[in-house]
This record gives sequence, structure tokens and C-alpha cells, in this order.
Amino acid sequence: MPSDGAALLPYVAIVKSVRSMTPDIKLFDLEIEDEAVRRRFAYKPGQFVFVSAFGVGEAPFGIASVYSRQPGIEVAVRRVGTVTSALHEMEAGARVGIRGPYGNFFPLDEYKGKDMYIIGGGVGMAPLRPVVNSILGRRQEFGKLVVLYGARSPQDLAFADEFDYWAEAPNTRLELTVDRGDEGWKGRVALIPAVVKELAFSASNSVALICGPPIMIRFTLVELKKLSFADHQIVTTLEAKMKCGMGKCARCNVGDKYVCRQGPVFTLEQIGDFIEAY
Repeated sequence: MPSDGAALLPYVAIVKSVRSMTPDIKLFDLEIEDEAVRRRFAYKPGQFVFVSAFGVGEAPFGIASVYSRQPGIEVAVRRVGTVTSALHEMEAGARVGIRGPYGNFFPLDEYKGKDMYIIGGGVGMAPLRPVVNSILGRRQEFGKLVVLYGARSPQDLAFADEFDYWAEAPNTRLELTVDRGDEGWKGRVALIPAVVKELAFSASNSVALICGPPIMIRFTLVELKKLSFADHQIVTTLEAKMKCGMGKCARCNVGDKYVCRQGPVFTLEQIGDFIEAY
């Protein structure tokens, strides 16, 4: 993270590529122009950045790429407002602002030897994608890996070009579900909490990572608790609550915690009172 004196000053980055993944989600590959900054811009799964459309504003995004794989930074942008709409209008070669990386991260080293359940809903799969790819890059260090990913419709499932890679990895299962299917959909039609109940995830020596719409998280927590997952075994990320990213504006607090300083990655043990009413 840059020093406090420079933390609000974005670096200029070039949009190297833009890829449409769903009708309202695009994946941006960004590369910081300054080579010295680019070399030291290291990040870990779970951290986030602010991306700005100059003259419009900025918004926080969980980093969707794995640092060790490429020099750039990937973010998945869902069109939901003024800033994201401006970003969606950009093409390769455009310039944006980027500041960060901010926050803590998923402590993968603490999860070694454990079974991993990755549960993503919609664009919430974006900050979990680097977790999945990091585990697959170190596959022998972890137990069973189950990736449960759901969206409103088949067209709303992002990262579809990686599904075969995930599904074919050793000791790994990919479970896809949609709220409503179409004529071409042959997979499961069910809400994520119902699938968690159906698959009956084992709480023994395992960790569940969740990211998605608040209502999905709330009801998924209910099912995980029924399956005897302890609060310290359930982990989520709250980067969507970011405002300034520095703990200065006091608008991202969760109880007595600042998401940008002590998060965005939290166990349910740390923020249970908040997240269960989220």
C-alpha cells in the first residue's frame, strides 16, 4: 500500500484488454504505466483496488487475478452505476486510475491440508477466482476442493472459459447452479443455499469461503451452520463496503472494525453479528 500521503493519488494504468463475460460484467486487464510502480505492485487473493474513470469517479473492486501469473491486474466490473457504466464504455488503450492494493487477504497458508469449499454468487466469484487458481497452482498442499458457483441465469455465469480447467483438476469438483434455466441449460436449477444443503458439505477439517449478494450470504450461512461449520471456518469478503480505502472516512465500519484496515476478508467469528443481518 502506498504511504498515507500518496494513498489517494491513483496511478495511471492502461486498459490492455476488455472481455465481456456476461451481459453486464466485463473483465478488465489493467497495466500500470510507470514501470517502477508496476514492479512493486504486488497483491494477494482477497485484496482490492480502486479503479477510477477520470472525470467521473472511482469504485472498489476485488482483484480477480493471481499476481504470480501475470504482471497486470484484472478486475471484473458489473455495470451498476455511473462509474461502472463509464468503465464499460472503455476499450483497450484507454487510461484509468488505479490505487491500492488495499486490505488483508485470504490466508491460504493457514488452509494447507484442509478441504476447501469456495461458494460464489454472480460477480462475487471475481475475488474468489484467484483463490481457486492459487489452490490449483499448489494443488498438493490442500485437501478436497469444491467450487460452487451460481448466478441468475446461464448467461450470467462469469469465467465460463475456465470451468473445464477447474472441473478437471485433481480432487476437485465444480458445481454450477442457476436461479432459472433456459432451453440449452442442462445443469442444476436451484438457489445456492439449497445446493449447499443438498451437497451436505463436511465441516471436518475444512474452510468455506463465500462471496456474493447479501441475501445469498445470509441464507448460505444458515445452511453451513446446520452442517456444523464453526464461525472460524466460514470466511467472506466485504470489499463492496469500501469508501476511501484508508480508514479516514469512517464509512466502512462493521461494528468496531474498519473493513479497509482490518478486512475486507473476515471470518464469521469476527463479524457474525453484522453479517447475519447483512
